[in-house]
Amino acid sequence: MYLKIHRTPAGDEVVAVCDRELINARISHGDLEIHISEAFYGNSPATPEAVRSALSRAENANLMGERSVALAIELGLVGKDGCIHIGSVPHAQIIRI
Repeated sequence: MYLKIHRTPAGDEVVAVCDRELINARISHGDLEIHISEAFYGNSPATPEAVRSALSRAENANLMGERSVALAIELGLVGKDGCIHIGSVPHAQIIRI
């Protein structure tokens, strides 16, 4: 998986995680097309433990791919019914308020 933590000037964080094989892919569903870019998801491989750690403290997260979404489900951050598929790729967004 790839992991990148975006920090806003206000100090908020968005954790972005995607499965390795999806980086730089384009996926679509109907009129929706998404580019899974290195700019957003990063280009440094992360271990499942590093991803779990980042997700466990994340206020906002964006996940793309089977393994990435499965970790969020495992941690209880999202349920299977809280995920969508873009084409055949699972996707979840987590926002804690």
